[in-house]
Amino acid sequence: MEMNRERVRGVVVDGGRGLGLAVVSLGGSLTLFVLVVVSLALIPAGVGLITTPWVLAGVRVQADRRRVFAAEWCGVRIPAAYRVVPNGAMPWTRTFRMLGDPATWRDLRWLPVDMIAGFVTALLPAALVFYPLEGFALAFGLWRVFTDGTYVGWWYGFVPVSGQGSALLAGLLGVGILVASYFLTPALLRFHFLLTRAVLAPGSGELAERVRVLTETRRDAVDSSAAELRRIERDLHDGAQARLVAMGMDLGTIEALMEKNPAKARELLARARQSSAEALGELRDLVRGIHPPVLAERGLADAVRALALRMPVPTEVGAELGGGRADAPVESAAYFAVSEVLTNAVKHSGADRIWVDLRYAEGALRISVTDNGTGGAVIGAGSGLSGVERRLGTFDGVLAVSSPAGGPTMVTMEIPCVLS
Repeated sequence: MEMNRERVRGVVVDGGRGLGLAVVSLGGSLTLFVLVVVSLALIPAGVGLITTPWVLAGVRVQADRRRVFAAEWCGVRIPAAYRVVPNGAMPWTRTFRMLGDPATWRDLRWLPVDMIAGFVTALLPAALVFYPLEGFALAFGLWRVFTDGTYVGWWYGFVPVSGQGSALLAGLLGVGILVASYFLTPALLRFHFLLTRAVLAPGSGELAERVRVLTETRRDAVDSSAAELRRIERDLHDGAQARLVAMGMDLGTIEALMEKNPAKARELLARARQSSAEALGELRDLVRGIHPPVLAERGLADAVRALALRMPVPTEVGAELGGGRADAPVESAAYFAVSEVLTNAVKHSGADRIWVDLRYAEGALRISVTDNGTGGAVIGAGSGLSGVERRLGTFDGVLAVSSPAGGPTMVTMEIPCVLS
């Protein structure tokens, strides 16, 4: 009985999801398609060079959001393989780099498919769930609004409603559709995402595209590692090392003053003790920035919980990782990605509450960070999310951002991995 209730609840939820997808597929994809056509047509006039990167970024957001829904709702993974556009690039450079990306043209081919076939395949599961309500309403007397019983005043499916008898037939048809929805709705919603994957996923050139993406992400990883080493060297030189040198000089002075001026020696000794404590604190902060001890000792979930406790905004963390742990590099990448997203949310969103959810399913670690701020977060334009995307790309991970104006903002990250 409990399983049946869960199944019914899941069917209703899938019907609602299908209805929402139908609205987004028709309205969102149609709007974006028109904007793309207009923006590309304006490139010779120069206006399109400025507008096209923004419009294509909107298309990518639409496609990435569908990838997230496909993975979370039906377990259908749709890989993204966008080429990296340099931060700070001029508008025309961004335009031609994005137009030279095969993934961009897959997105553009997907828009008309989504607003026609995607709309239909999303509407079908919604219709199976909600259309029977009309049949029940007709059977319970709504038919009188359309006819007085002397003529056909309404059609419900293939049933002409002309009186109470035919209205009852409409109700029976509604029961049949509702029974069919119990078995067909989840499969139809999954079919919608399989259709999306068929258009958005890389084709026969996937291997070459994958090699290119991995080459770029490896270069980004090497650059990031070099920058991190420079940061560590700078912090050691300017922080702990300078304090230790000063402490050594104080100790030499203390040794000379022990007999001549004990009071001054005690003062310098107290200062040396303070310097040693500050140097120890800086070294601990430095080590925490390289690899937090709690991450190594207790795993990703506890490390993120500890990170949430240090946030100035109330942050709730939920984790369902099944008691397993990913490889250390994957955990480290996920931890610092969450840290960067939380930092962005605190600095820029104006949120007063943040939620973090960590789950492992379908061979991938999935993390979502949601805040109730003002929205408007985007990937690119020098934002911290670009660095997060590059960090995840090193592990074949993907990043998707849903951040409409007015909020809320939801950043979803997915990293393929195996827990041990």
